[in-house]
Amino acid sequence: MPLRAESNLAKISNSSGFLAIDIGGTKLAVGVVSTSGELLSRMQTLTPATDVWGALKKLIDAQMMQTNVRLEACGVGCGGPMTLGGESVSPLNIADWRGFALRSAVESATGLTTHIANDAQALVLGEVWCGNAVGVSDVIGMVVSTGVGGGIVSNNKLVTGRLGNAGHIGHVIVEPDGRLCECGAHGCLEAHVSGRSIQAMTGQPSEFASNEVKIEAGKLVGRALVSVGALMDLQLCVIGGSVALGFGTPFFAAVQHEMDRSARLEFVRGMKVVPVGLGDEAPLIGAASLARASY
Repeated sequence: MPLRAESNLAKISNSSGFLAIDIGGTKLAVGVVSTSGELLSRMQTLTPATDVWGALKKLIDAQMMQTNVRLEACGVGCGGPMTLGGESVSPLNIADWRGFALRSAVESATGLTTHIANDAQALVLGEVWCGNAVGVSDVIGMVVSTGVGGGIVSNNKLVTGRLGNAGHIGHVIVEPDGRLCECGAHGCLEAHVSGRSIQAMTGQPSEFASNEVKIEAGKLVGRALVSVGALMDLQLCVIGGSVALGFGTPFFAAVQHEMDRSARLEFVRGMKVVPVGLGDEAPLIGAASLARASY
């Protein structure tokens, strides 16, 4: 059964919108988003250890059964890595999926043209659409949650890369010879600041982290952002995800402090970091933004 179901569908009968799907290592969510960026309905459940597709399809079926909105297309944000367009996905934090044919599965289940990208790529598009990055041409969006992902908009265009995995800041090395990451490398940002990593290091879930842990996580995120900001000439970083938003002010202040301390080039020095403007709706509105791009 879904953990939570919310709906504002009754007031907008006969309107059009997008089916939005967010796939993470902790939870799965399916929603309906209007063409103006309003989250109209949401259902979510915990991500199971096995049969992830079965759990996701139940959410999709339930959401589509209750909606009276004309669905134009479907957008999906999912952890990576993946092949271009989400034809095949292998999220590091979903062991059940290795080379899973996600796009064909979703299109078969929904009958909708489906657009898939890294969850942080979706998030940054949503923030540019109607969040804290409106009007910003060069921005990175980050998800700091069960894992750590990133998506970059450069000169008003999403950077996808050869296979669709561009922006994956979670695998920037921030601690040489640091902790072993699930990707197999040592010292990745994800290995030090993700929810799973923090629990492994502290022995308790990230929501119980001390201020020292929050500040250290912010410092390492800031370290990664200075490098990526210099590489891509970025103006802004918007960060979402349960860990980052749960850590709140100490985390965001530490990110900005490290960026201000380490950025010496003039064009990097002005880069700012803010929480996502869309709050916990950011993943689904971001997913809808993928579908919106083709609408």
